[in-house]
Amino acid sequence: MKKLIAALALFGVLGFAGAPAVAQDKPAEAPSAAAQAAPAAAASAAPAAPAATPAPTPDKGDTAWMMVATILVIMMTVPGLALFYGGMVRAKNTLSVLMQVYIVFAMCVVLWAIYGYSVAFTGGSPFFGGFDKLFLSGVNAESIAATFSKGVVIPEFAFIAFQATFAGITPALIVGAFAERMKFSAVLLFVLIWFTFAYLPMAHMVWYWDGPDAITDAASLEKVVAGAGFLWAKGALDFAGGTVVHINAGIAGLVGAYLVGKRVGWGKEAMSPHNLTLTMVGAALLWVGWFGFNAGSNLEATGVATLAVVNTLLATAAATMSWMIFEWMLKGKPSMLGAASGSIAGLVAITPAAGFVGPMGALIIGLIAGVVCLWGVNSLKRMLGADDALDVFGVHAVGGILGSILTGVFVSPVLGGTGVYDYVANKVGDFDMGTQLVAQFWGVGVGVLWSAVVALIAFKVVDLIIGLRVTEEVEREGLDINEHGEKAYHM
Repeated sequence: MKKLIAALALFGVLGFAGAPAVAQDKPAEAPSAAAQAAPAAAASAAPAAPAATPAPTPDKGDTAWMMVATILVIMMTVPGLALFYGGMVRAKNTLSVLMQVYIVFAMCVVLWAIYGYSVAFTGGSPFFGGFDKLFLSGVNAESIAATFSKGVVIPEFAFIAFQATFAGITPALIVGAFAERMKFSAVLLFVLIWFTFAYLPMAHMVWYWDGPDAITDAASLEKVVAGAGFLWAKGALDFAGGTVVHINAGIAGLVGAYLVGKRVGWGKEAMSPHNLTLTMVGAALLWVGWFGFNAGSNLEATGVATLAVVNTLLATAAATMSWMIFEWMLKGKPSMLGAASGSIAGLVAITPAAGFVGPMGALIIGLIAGVVCLWGVNSLKRMLGADDALDVFGVHAVGGILGSILTGVFVSPVLGGTGVYDYVANKVGDFDMGTQLVAQFWGVGVGVLWSAVVALIAFKVVDLIIGLRVTEEVEREGLDINEHGEKAYHM
């Protein structure tokens, strides 16, 4: 009966919709004031009217790159994240984790098309978008979306698909925190609530604005800021999801680890990863796919996209090395799990900074991230006393917070960063590190608080409706056979 109620609740929300507004559509530029009337054909001919500036059209190279980036992010999740998590749990729970990641991603992509895109990327309030594009209403193959350059656009479908992959992977990250003991139906209902009230508002707050073509002077900038997401208006920089994805998911994971409770036998029985080969393959797929995640967030195939590629490569390699070296020093042996975890820590930390910092800034961020996240999954985890099974908080929240703050430091042109672009003056503006760090702390603080509150409420609601975790008997036997009626391995 409880499962039936959960299913009805799920389909009820899937059937609900709203109407999204055209998010980030790039308004056509006004005709140039310098346009000249055509010369008269004869003395008596009237002068021709000024030629209208044509609306911007997508470049085929940008469009192709965005489709490739979208596919790369899908690869990050299925199979990348699924295998990374699947190898770290015990054999009896492998399929349950694979299933959770796979289905959560699919479900959130569906929700994105129904109402998620509209709530995240249309105008409304500083915290939520509107419902003008519910069910992708009004979007077709000719619709365009803004990039970060004036006069440059991409097909709106490309933007929708790319952002759908972010909406899908973020809730999938959370399942690692409560792996091996939460009901599958409870996972889906939790994700449904959290996606709606945590992910979508954060995406809107951080990334929604009218686009650069809407800014022509100080007055128009003021109007754009007034209609933008709350954290965008504060000046918080997040190139590819340090707050929206990693802090958001990591905090929800920690709340879930507390509320779902510790695994049976935690701290008393061995709970080692059952297949580090799968974990290594998953980590490698995540690293490759992350180039689409970070460089794709530039929305254009330009030099900044190549900067994001270089920064992603350097930060990840640096974090892999620093984690391995410090683990070697502390524990006497370098581990494959540590190296893989270090790679993810570097990827997480560079995400908000990918297109803003210089290569040496990325290298430093990666080196620091490896050490700090190693501390996060060991000492900090013991201090918190939470059974965060696959270290979602220690890697994603800790790494996301670190990367978001350091973005405010290394974006400085003095330190090799790009600076912050001034769309009124059409050049890089004067940089004030103190002001930028305040904006970054706004992003971190709001991300932590918003996700924690929504996750707390969501878990409580799910617990009241269907209960959060399986019975002790089911947990000991394994979720694979009890929740899904099949096994990953037949031995």
